Amino acid sequence: MRIGAISKAAGIPVETIRYYEKIGLLPDPDREHSGYRSYRQAHLDRLLFIKRCRNLDMAQDEIRELIRLADQPEADCSDVDALLARHLDHVRERLRELKSLEQTLVRLQSACTKGRTVSECGILGGLATELGALEDNQPANENHVPGTHGQGHPKPDSHS
Repeated sequence: MRIGAISKAAGIPVETIRYYEKIGLLPDPDREHSGYRSYRQAHLDRLLFIKRCRNLDMAQDEIRELIRLADQPEADCSDVDALLARHLDHVRERLRELKSLEQTLVRLQSACTKGRTVSECGILGGLATELGALEDNQPANENHVPGTHGQGHPKPDSHS
């Protein structure tokens, strides 16, 4: 099948499929004589696997490691279990961070009452002071972009 068909079947944009090929998560498809990519069922299966992993907020390196482990069906599954345990720890940490973020936003929102001007706004004033306090409590290497992980997670290669 061509890229448009596999994109539709997987529910993944064409650009994302090309990106997965570029970073090595998806093997290169065969090329037809016309030069078009020709995808097989194995490509669709891999894309659906990647999509499920991304829906679980797994990083590319985690997905790459799971694919590597899946290619060794007779191996002990303890490495898979360990990877999932690390990911679960990461998710729990993010939940704690989000709860803290929620509490900060509630405090900021309660700082404003109706009938005030922007110059008197407790939210804007609170952001000026809260933002500094938030930054002081965050490690410099922490990354809070969904789907990414801070330090402490093994990276089998240099691609992220």
